Amino acid sequence: MFEWIAQHKAVLTVFTNLGTLCIWLVYAQLLYWGFRRQRRPRLIINRGKQKDINALCIISNMSAESIFIEYIIAELETNRGTVVMDVTDFEMQYSEGESVEKDGERPSAHDRPLAENTRQGPLGSGDFLHIGTFDGLIRRMARDEGIEMEGHRPCGDLEFKSLTIRLIGIYGPEDMPIGAVRSFRLQDNDRYCSLTPTSWDTRRLASRRERRQLRREVQQLNSTNFSVSSSFQQAEK
Repeated sequence: MFEWIAQHKAVLTVFTNLGTLCIWLVYAQLLYWGFRRQRRPRLIINRGKQKDINALCIISNMSAESIFIEYIIAELETNRGTVVMDVTDFEMQYSEGESVEKDGERPSAHDRPLAENTRQGPLGSGDFLHIGTFDGLIRRMARDEGIEMEGHRPCGDLEFKSLTIRLIGIYGPEDMPIGAVRSFRLQDNDRYCSLTPTSWDTRRLASRRERRQLRREVQQLNSTNFSVSSSFQQAEK
């Protein structure tokens, strides 16, 4: 046995080195996969508390590092076209009993704390925020577009088909933006409007092509001061 080993020592050394190399390659691949998984940005868009349009729209950061939320875009699809709105900032509303500042003037958006004006900002790892209810988003878009509502449904023969939420943000020290998108199907069931995700998970926008496209979109949004756009067609009277 020892004589055979001595005779084939060179060959055995080669196979031993190859085996060691294979083990290190597998180990390095596992380390790379773990590193890549930790570095991969992941935002989740989901509904909370309820299952219909009264549910909260919840955004969660499941990445290893913080993500700076730059834009939150809502897209309402109807049978007459689509309404697209930037819902990053809160819609300021004042009730009759709300306190006012001196000289009888209501506080402006600049006088309020930043967190009360906008949802733009860093979202830490494992943190979440909500942007109000889906019903609130739909009503805000309908109000801006001049769509009259009867309860949870639009007036006349107008139908709401789906609501899509799209996020654009910056992940950690990276320069290129990342994104996430999820659509929810709307169905009027007389007494309420159901809200059903069209996919089981939020779709990540993190490939090179998608990130280049997001960068161009951010540049366009910044240069045009985008607030709302629409292909919606009002009914003829």
